[in-house]
Amino acid sequence: MPHTIKTMIDPADAVMLLIDHQSGLFQLVKDIDMLRLRHNVSALAKVSRLAKLPTFTTASVPDGPNGPLIPEIHRYNPEAIHIPRTGQINAWDNPKWVEAIEKTGRKTLLIAATLTSVCLSFPTLSALAAGYRVFTIIDASGNWSSMATEITLARVVQAGAMPIDTYAVIAELMSTYDRADAMEFVDALVDHVVPQYRLLIESFDRANSVKDKVA
Repeated sequence: MPHTIKTMIDPADAVMLLIDHQSGLFQLVKDIDMLRLRHNVSALAKVSRLAKLPTFTTASVPDGPNGPLIPEIHRYNPEAIHIPRTGQINAWDNPKWVEAIEKTGRKTLLIAATLTSVCLSFPTLSALAAGYRVFTIIDASGNWSSMATEITLARVVQAGAMPIDTYAVIAELMSTYDRADAMEFVDALVDHVVPQYRLLIESFDRANSVKDKVA
């Protein structure tokens, strides 16, 4: 098997898992700005829909202090399927969660979750043990301390997970500008992840308009 197939995301084989992005848990996050976290999760919801990835969400005791899922996820990806849990801390311990993933027939999981040290790492380790390839999206996950995130990263990487950031996920799913919906991917990137890129686009458009007038 070619090296790139093992280490790069194949959209045709990928599933997006957005775990426990809940309003109560967000109040515990200290390793990333809360608004930045919400934007990155929103971007993933948008691009998973654009890339036609099966997308599953779940929440940990949403009727309790952990609170409901942030509404942006299902607003930006109404096709995403929510799978309730019955008390399990590790989403992978929920049989319906695993069953939904297995039914896709896909073997690459893109996982983002809050909190990183529990809600991301536990299903990541379980999925790796079950034979899946796992990309952990670190900047779309949040944790109670930077030290806890560093420890978690060391743990999941040693187990075989590949850490990645939201920008890279978007770029790999997009793959090429030579596609009809390329600017929709770019819009998701600009609107949520790298707003500064809008300045480049505006400068480019302005330069072209001036050039056309001179010509």
